[in-house]
Amino acid sequence: MPRMHDAERLHRIDQLLHERRVVPLKDMLATLGVSRATFKRDLAYLRDRFNAPIEYDRELGGYRFGKPGPGPRYALPGLWFSEAEVAALLTMSQLLEELDSNLLTPHIRPLVARIDTILGEGKVGSTELRRRIRITRAGVRPPSNHLFPAIGLALLQRRRLLIHYYGRARDDVTERSVSPQRLVHYRGNWYLDAWCHLRQALRSFALDGIRTLQALDETAEECNDAALDAFFSAGYGIFSGAEVNWARLRFSAERARWVATEHWHSQQRGSFDAEGRYLLEVPYSDPRELLGEVLRHGSSVELLDPPALRHRLRAELQAALALNCD
Repeated sequence: MPRMHDAERLHRIDQLLHERRVVPLKDMLATLGVSRATFKRDLAYLRDRFNAPIEYDRELGGYRFGKPGPGPRYALPGLWFSEAEVAALLTMSQLLEELDSNLLTPHIRPLVARIDTILGEGKVGSTELRRRIRITRAGVRPPSNHLFPAIGLALLQRRRLLIHYYGRARDDVTERSVSPQRLVHYRGNWYLDAWCHLRQALRSFALDGIRTLQALDETAEECNDAALDAFFSAGYGIFSGAEVNWARLRFSAERARWVATEHWHSQQRGSFDAEGRYLLEVPYSDPRELLGEVLRHGSSVELLDPPALRHRLRAELQAALALNCD
């Protein structure tokens, strides 16, 4: 007989006590297939963790539920997690493992262990969950581990940072004094939203592009949440700015089956036309990432407006055609 999983065994104890008024110890051990010591540990766990009012009745010769005591009401969690809960817990665990470094190890490892414990309270253990459920993130550019402690301290202590930043678009490295505002995890990569004192404007810095970092004694300039949201959340994707335009896209009826359920932006507007095609409107500040999404859908999407963005898309397609044709 295969060994019953710990969480399943706890639920079996609960089920036996609910089905039968009193359960003798020998019946418990025979049903669960465990030793007396293991059963005692299970009882202690149920009492301490879930406030289970389980007691031994000497007169009736078995275990039963007694009167609830003080504290939270006794209830066992479900044997299974929802899709969102599993994804959230596994993602959190993976993110914590990515953050692991010599400085963070004493703090990260207990958190990862705790998540594994929570996952282990499901019908299957955390090891089996990790083996059967995979969260794959393509295009991840991991930053250097030493960046997180320094940036985290600067964020909380409100100190400026001196960084040497590699900008891929211009293929150059610039020295920047920045006031950190937020750490952002977007599409598998980490970004620092900060006030750039060189540009005198808000900027988003990819952490994998930061070559060197030094905490300064100067106090960081503070930007309120409203200003940060207006700048970084107004347009589509990670490329943001104060000037916002709207793009209007039309997807084929076939592709609409997927796109109509996708979240592109918090302010997006979508509707179907008479032919079953999907019309999607999204705001953008910098068109680079939006154009990448449009190109990803190929001939299944038409960029209707604005004309300037449509012209830029046409130029991209013509350049790609020239590059890939003999």
